[in-house]
Amino acid sequence: MTLYCGIDLHANNSVISVTDDHDCVQYEQRLPNDLTTITESLYPFRSELLACVVESTYNWYWLVDGLMDAGFDVRLAHTGAIPQYTGIKHSNDESDARHLAHLLRLGILPEGYIQPREHRAVRDLLRRRMLLVRQRTLHHLSLQSLIARHTGERLSANQIKALDNEAIANKLAEPIRLGGQITLAAKCWLDRAIGKLELELQKHLIPCQNYQLLNSIPGVGAILASTIALETGPIQRFSSPGHYASYARCVSTEKISNGKIKGRGNKKNGNKYLAWAFMEAAHYSAIWSPEIKRFYQKRKAKRHILVAKKTVANKLARACFHMLSKQVPFEVKRAFG
Repeated sequence: MTLYCGIDLHANNSVISVTDDHDCVQYEQRLPNDLTTITESLYPFRSELLACVVESTYNWYWLVDGLMDAGFDVRLAHTGAIPQYTGIKHSNDESDARHLAHLLRLGILPEGYIQPREHRAVRDLLRRRMLLVRQRTLHHLSLQSLIARHTGERLSANQIKALDNEAIANKLAEPIRLGGQITLAAKCWLDRAIGKLELELQKHLIPCQNYQLLNSIPGVGAILASTIALETGPIQRFSSPGHYASYARCVSTEKISNGKIKGRGNKKNGNKYLAWAFMEAAHYSAIWSPEIKRFYQKRKAKRHILVAKKTVANKLARACFHMLSKQVPFEVKRAFG
């Protein structure tokens, strides 16, 4: 008899449901998030289990790795693509776990990609850097608008970077002066923290062919190349350039009927970190490559600036698909010719 296991994972507990070929429950229990307790509860069924399905929540690393180390076949459920229940009035954690096992039995379980554990720490460190960069930009813009609001002086980005406490004291009066100085201190701390993260990343980034290929794109350095490579994973996951560009959130989400926009699809479906990386790549490549800059300026003359940048990002995403699939460097004429 073949058995199927669904695990509804939460912050501090998990609901485990083991079902058979007729969806009859053979075992069901809510257990604390303790790896030893969970593996011991599943050991009696290991020889008959086809696989264990774990929800792709924010805290799945420890459970997936632990079950794999214990000899279980593990599948990561893509929660955003799981079909909703039809005709059911009541649901709970137990029914969710059974539903995962049911989809596994039918062979229609939408699966997420399980990143190799040796790459996850570096990828998460890159994501942490991205978070700090966004916070630094927030403090930068906050300080810029604060000075403009109180003095009428619009400082450039380089002028903001050159400010110190004395300059803030000369521009702002009490009591708002303290607010400006604290904002500047937070920005300076973030500068140092980002620098430390980048030094640590340099120790752990292992040069490979994909990094070198992505570095051939104008304006893409080590950080962006590493982010794109690690967030992408094996390019064979994607069947076409369009699917890859959609995963990177570089495609339109409009629903059009009879020439009219009737709504938008799930624009958040995809990898937000990859979307950020390609928008950054679009920004810098339009600076460093004359051909891409010319393409970008033509689009900007007709559409909104963000739409123009997204168009460049879409082109770069499609180019990256071909580069990683065929292991060839970037060719600007083929991508933007």
